[in-house]
Amino acid sequence: MFRIDDAFSGFAVDDIDVARSFYRDTLGMVVEDDEMGFLTLRLPSGAAIFVYAKDDHVPATFTILNFPVTDIDAAVDDLRARGVDTRIYGDQFGGDDRGIVRGGEAGPDIAWFRDPAGNVLAILQT
Repeated sequence: MFRIDDAFSGFAVDDIDVARSFYRDTLGMVVEDDEMGFLTLRLPSGAAIFVYAKDDHVPATFTILNFPVTDIDAAVDDLRARGVDTRIYGDQFGGDDRGIVRGGEAGPDIAWFRDPAGNVLAILQT
């Protein structure tokens, strides 16, 4: 029977070891290895995200994971202190020198960055 109770999302990376280090050590997420060599990112909400290696990986051209934050300026400063470049779309959408695009009435303040596999991630102020 089809059930949505345990649904989860997933995405590919080109190097599982580099991804493990980035998500665990750089971003501070809970990362679990499974017996098949895949990763599970555990979110505080209880949700899980499946991460798998793909030899012919092509980075997602859209945001695969969003991190809501209460203070985007502090979050960007924190990410940049960890070596994360938050300026990947800022110029394109009128962002500031740290890559923060102020949404105003059009949406939340947001900044995008990439994981080592080139996938797009974002922080957005809630």
